[in-house]
Amino acid sequence: MSDTTQVQDDQETPTAYGWCSWHEDYSGGVRLIAAEEQGTGPGRNYFACAPCREANNLVPLADRP
Repeated sequence: MSDTTQVQDDQETPTAYGWCSWHEDYSGGVRLIAAEEQGTGPGRNYFACAPCREANNLVPLADRP
């Protein structure tokens, strides 16, 4: 029996599509950068696409220690 490992194809990896707060347009692959919470009412979330994250040295919340 041959042992095979499965490598996930990047094309099948789901990516988020949404509003980039830095270049102010829709983009694929956005990640949450900051969440602004308010006591009474809705807060605001700031998302950035990959080019904006790289250009502005932004680190997504999920990747922070």
